Amino acid sequence: MIVVTGATGRFGTVVVEDLIARVPAGEVAVVARDPEKARRFAERGVDVRRGDYDDRASLERAFAGADRLLFVSASDTTPGVRPRQHSAIVAAAAAAGVGHVVYTSAITAEDGASFLADHTTTERAIRDAGLTHTFLRNTFYTEELVPADLVAAAVKTGELAAPAIGQPLVTAPIADLALAASAVLTGAGHENAVYELRGPGWTYPELAAVLSEASGTPVSYRELADDDAGGMAFILPLLRLPQFGTPTPDLQRLLGRQVTPLEEFVRGLLPA
Repeated sequence: MIVVTGATGRFGTVVVEDLIARVPAGEVAVVARDPEKARRFAERGVDVRRGDYDDRASLERAFAGADRLLFVSASDTTPGVRPRQHSAIVAAAAAAGVGHVVYTSAITAEDGASFLADHTTTERAIRDAGLTHTFLRNTFYTEELVPADLVAAAVKTGELAAPAIGQPLVTAPIADLALAASAVLTGAGHENAVYELRGPGWTYPELAAVLSEASGTPVSYRELADDDAGGMAFILPLLRLPQFGTPTPDLQRLLGRQVTPLEEFVRGLLPA
């Protein structure tokens, strides 16, 4: 049995859809705090189980019989919340006798800074619990740094304004990272592996050029001062770490194809 947490989120939904295209739906279970939100999976034969990251007992029940568990990291990055919730998940997985935990970790987890340090702690907890594991050190989502509203505004005004990073950004689309997780869950030979999942790298000036070509409207790049970066400012120190400028082959290998090119990603955000 493959059990998936976070199944109703953006990442988990893609994973489950791919899993039930690869294996019989009856071999997949999803964990949701509100099972009603996973009804679409139940209607297709997936076992829907209630589980709350703040309720260890519910997690132990939800993880029962799991040969493989996709542990999707908690979304709440408020200091202290994710470590508490992740500790409960690891303890529940150990108590339930989960055979193999696939954890959605993050880039820099070998020595994480800021909110990424939670992944460093969680990886250590999984190892200390003696659980067979695979760590998927996911890069940042392209959707977070190239959101649809940014693309629309750039095409409308003819200008893309963003701070200088000083190196390419090795982001990847959510779907690519989720499909890599599904490949691990259904594949062999991933025991106790660590995968650094990153894209090929792009820059905001390159994004402006891609937008110009894809939209047919000239878009120029304007460099913003860090103080003018708005909500993006708090992650700039992370984006300037060497790891965010260093591509790796792991994601392409797991996908069996190239990571979705920036041009293709951008065209998906533009009006038809």
